[in-house]
Amino acid sequence: MSEKHPYFRRKTPQELLDEIADMKRGKLKLYVGAAPGVGKSYKMLQDAHDLKLEGIDVVIGLIECHGRKETEELIKDMEVVPLKEMKYKGSIFRELNVDAIIQRKPKVIVIDELAHTNIPGSKNKKRYMDVEEILNAGINVLSAVNIQHLESVHDIVQQITGVAVRERIPDLFVQDAHEVQLIDVTPETLRKRLAEGKIYASEKIEQSLTHFFTVTNLSSLRELALREVADDVDEKMEQISGNLVNGPIGVHEKILVCVGYGPTAEKLIRRGWRMANRLKAQLFILNVTKNSPEAFTQEIRERTEQWKILASQFNAVFLLEQEGGRKPAQVIIDIAKQYHITQILLGQSARTRWEEIRKGSIVNTIMRKTENIDIHIVSDGRS
Repeated sequence: MSEKHPYFRRKTPQELLDEIADMKRGKLKLYVGAAPGVGKSYKMLQDAHDLKLEGIDVVIGLIECHGRKETEELIKDMEVVPLKEMKYKGSIFRELNVDAIIQRKPKVIVIDELAHTNIPGSKNKKRYMDVEEILNAGINVLSAVNIQHLESVHDIVQQITGVAVRERIPDLFVQDAHEVQLIDVTPETLRKRLAEGKIYASEKIEQSLTHFFTVTNLSSLRELALREVADDVDEKMEQISGNLVNGPIGVHEKILVCVGYGPTAEKLIRRGWRMANRLKAQLFILNVTKNSPEAFTQEIRERTEQWKILASQFNAVFLLEQEGGRKPAQVIIDIAKQYHITQILLGQSARTRWEEIRKGSIVNTIMRKTENIDIHIVSDGRS
């Protein structure tokens, strides 16, 4: 076969450098659970002890015991890197000491609570960024996170539990993990642990049992965790088995998410990411605007920047397109044709039936002027 075939082309110098960097990078093992108290920290420490017995240099960078005696017992004979003390608003806080860990350079470091937001003034804004820096230093990391902290499931978790999770991590960071292990217990077992005071302090037990830790919530979160980890395993198995020689499944699928300035924009982006991730498809995010960016208000600038951040986290292409005398539907059509889009996500139209008759339906216009494009309308939750 000719050397010019795409699978046999010579690698660029940058690609070779990236491969070398990947070889030097530490490996990340993630312990994922459906909720607090399933035993992520305990299992992580058990594995750390097993590694230590094998003669591997493993130390603790940060572990949250939450008063659990069994977890505290596993720390006693482990080396711990002292936390970094930081003063903020007159109080002392203790955060992961990234520089001390890199200087100590163990083979494996244990770092709990991956989704944690660091105190202002810290080296990195989020703990997963600390972990990224440690991995790049060639140190292997064991870490733990609950499923509700994944960026793409934010809207689903809020719908299930009624709680908007503020501390979130990018899905791409989780997907780059070398290994993901699900720590699973039944909702009934988890509620029993909570009632026995093994998860939260006594004053929090009753409220937790009747709010977040209901059987319905825990069952739904457990199903979500099982599905997410199963998808991760399927993807890794596909890569290992070599089934990607002819391109990943859905390689020709390209998903376009169209966002406006309504309240559902971020929900649309996350839904688009989940679709793209399932189909192994490329994701595009489009905002159609009347004005040039120079004429944006401060509020619109901030919204646009937020979308760009989400696009970056989801490895999506963000497109800001001016109408330029075209109707929004025509802009969407032009972009869809330019990028060979196969699926379009739109929010529920705010137009009344009379406005759609007078001005035309965006969905009908797109359907009439395109071929082989599926259109998905995402509800905004209105009754």
